[in-house]
Amino acid sequence: MKVILTADVPKLGNRGAVVEVAEGYARNYLLPRGLAVEATAGRMKELNREKKRQEEKKSQELEQARRQAGQLNGALVQVTTRAGDKGKLFGSVTNKEIAQAIKNTFHLDIDRRKIDLKEPIKALGNYEVTLKLHPEVQARLRVQVVAEGS
Repeated sequence: MKVILTADVPKLGNRGAVVEVAEGYARNYLLPRGLAVEATAGRMKELNREKKRQEEKKSQELEQARRQAGQLNGALVQVTTRAGDKGKLFGSVTNKEIAQAIKNTFHLDIDRRKIDLKEPIKALGNYEVTLKLHPEVQARLRVQVVAEGS
């Protein structure tokens, strides 16, 4: 019997996969638990439409990430913070402050989790930060940390 999996099933397949299973396994285990539905012609068409929608969504996300990378790659953002003598900061500059600086400068909402800081910035100066905008797209951003009032 052919079924379409509605959830990931170990040793059988992932959600959306069309698999051939024994009729008893399907009727007694998969269907009653909602792990699969019978693969009818209508459901196969719906599955194909859903896959096309997912592919279009992924390509749109990739295109958006490429546009953002083109805008941000090599760009400079300035983060203003309080600093003491010899350029040492009170606290540190984190992903959150960098994301806010990007939003203020470029009017782009970049998730702070996409900003790859090796360690928090604890001194004034220029730094280079990697933005992981998409699994296939990265950008390098220059961050200049300056003291308030300068």
